[in-house]
Amino acid sequence: MALPINIDELLYGHTVEWDRIELKKGWNPEDIIHSFCAFANDINNWDGGYIVIGVEEENGVAKLPPLGLRLEQLDAIQKRLIELSYKISPAYIPISQPYIKDGKHILIIWAPAGDNRPYKAPVSLSEKKSEKAWYIKRGSKTIKVKDGSEEERRLLELTARIPFDDRINQSATIDDLSLQLIQSHLKEVMSSLYDESTKISFQDLCKQMKIAKGPVENLRPTNVGLLLFNEHPDNFFAGAKIELVIHKGKVGKDYIEKIFTGSIVEQVRDVLNFINSNIIQEQVSKASGQAEAIRFFNYPYQAIEETLVNAVYHRSYERENPVEIQIHPDKIEILSFPGPMPPVDKEMLKNERVVAREYRNRKLGGFLKELKLTEGRGTGFPIIYHSLEANGSPPPVFETDDNRSYFLSIIKIHPLVQQVELQRAKDGVEDRAEDKVQSISSLSDIDNYLRSEDNQGWTYVESEIRNRLDKTILNILTYCIEPKTREELFNEIQLFNNTKNFNRHIKPIIEIGWLQLTIPDKPTSKNQKYKTSDIANRLVEPKKTGIEWIPVDSSNIASVGYDAENKILEIEFHHGAIYQYIDVPKEVFEGLMSAGSLGSYFMYNIKNEYKYQKI
Repeated sequence: MALPINIDELLYGHTVEWDRIELKKGWNPEDIIHSFCAFANDINNWDGGYIVIGVEEENGVAKLPPLGLRLEQLDAIQKRLIELSYKISPAYIPISQPYIKDGKHILIIWAPAGDNRPYKAPVSLSEKKSEKAWYIKRGSKTIKVKDGSEEERRLLELTARIPFDDRINQSATIDDLSLQLIQSHLKEVMSSLYDESTKISFQDLCKQMKIAKGPVENLRPTNVGLLLFNEHPDNFFAGAKIELVIHKGKVGKDYIEKIFTGSIVEQVRDVLNFINSNIIQEQVSKASGQAEAIRFFNYPYQAIEETLVNAVYHRSYERENPVEIQIHPDKIEILSFPGPMPPVDKEMLKNERVVAREYRNRKLGGFLKELKLTEGRGTGFPIIYHSLEANGSPPPVFETDDNRSYFLSIIKIHPLVQQVELQRAKDGVEDRAEDKVQSISSLSDIDNYLRSEDNQGWTYVESEIRNRLDKTILNILTYCIEPKTREELFNEIQLFNNTKNFNRHIKPIIEIGWLQLTIPDKPTSKNQKYKTSDIANRLVEPKKTGIEWIPVDSSNIASVGYDAENKILEIEFHHGAIYQYIDVPKEVFEGLMSAGSLGSYFMYNIKNEYKYQKI
């Protein structure tokens, strides 16, 4: 039976950290029993790991194409694996599954964290030796635990202790898990188990995904199964929801409150869509003596995303407190309970990189990584710091108390926002059209203007309104002048065709009426197409030049094009403007494309160094 993970993603280390993957070019039973014993002990609560047989390791990563195994080896290895499982005390049976990669047979052993820790394995498989020992993972290595060591003490503390998200929920039944949500997840992560999900029993599917445990006559869901694959997990865990409050002023009762429920993944995506559509804004500050204005976001999306997912991932679902988001005029606060796991304390939270020794929700974290909602261990803080720095925002603040009773993340607004607002108030507006466009800060504002009767002012403000729109939205509207399928649409915007990207980029402009369904009565029809509405046709932007464009990851720059023969560099900014820079050497273009921060490289090496024109 297939594993509930995308095998290509696994082999490239995209969804599972390399510390949780062991690559073996061949079958060595003694080495392998030690490895899956270490994964079963799961001393760091990382939820075990994977052993890949038939793939050689090279510089810490998989060497592909694989060496592979002979077909006759697979059956023999799997039979031997069952024998080895009963040599572990207590018995522990991992899950193995053969796959074909690049025309070669490989065997993947999934060794999730065991429920009966600690486990011991024979030191040697020789019949003359009967000694057994505990094994654990230390980084990417499997090591034998020494008597009296700190590792032995920690391992013994885990005796029969199962993290909350991996425990059986005795108040729920297997029918409380949603087949639709499970299949949607498997399809999104491109697991081969998705195809099998229609051919096997629902009970077997849940057991294979490790979201249900127990004997056949009393099979019950685990807590993580209910959190991810039940439409109302707050019926089982009172705090499994997100509360968001928008404060209109610094004090007083002028606020808006929203509560987000649904599966944990739905909650996270709905909150991020709401914040992206209603809170995050691009701002413009024009400094005297500069050809171009400084463009920035009041809050960079990536910092908010990583902070929210961090709160959802590391909170306790045994507590009734929801995740709280407080949006103030000058900052966003995200609060979760309790605080970080030891040894992380309030002093360690001042560091730019924090690596926890143990994780509170080992299963939940694995699912979130498969969905690419979170990255590997220890990467969350660096991502938040980097995205804020690239945007020119202040660094984040992370707080807890001496008892680690809460975790508070504070993302401060960009320092130029207040200056921009004061400058707008000082300068005023010259006419009614300009007054309207200056007040636009959301899709709803733009839609209201489009539907107004101010047709005479449109010519004056159309460029500025386009500048306030996200590049992806403009691309979608331009492409869908003629009806396009969902697959064609995602190919055009160069994003994966999945629920996350649909909800973030497509759903908001459908809801606002800019993108219409050709079959509105059947939204999920296989013949469904999407077409730009008449009201949104006014937003369609002009065509680009003929230079080949490369999309880039930058908070200010959307894409870059370069004509090596004529030494012409073209840069498209997220606000929609395209600038052409003349006589730019090839090494400058290459330096831009390889820079850690494209915005910084542009400011110091291109902006005031070459002649330019707006196109």
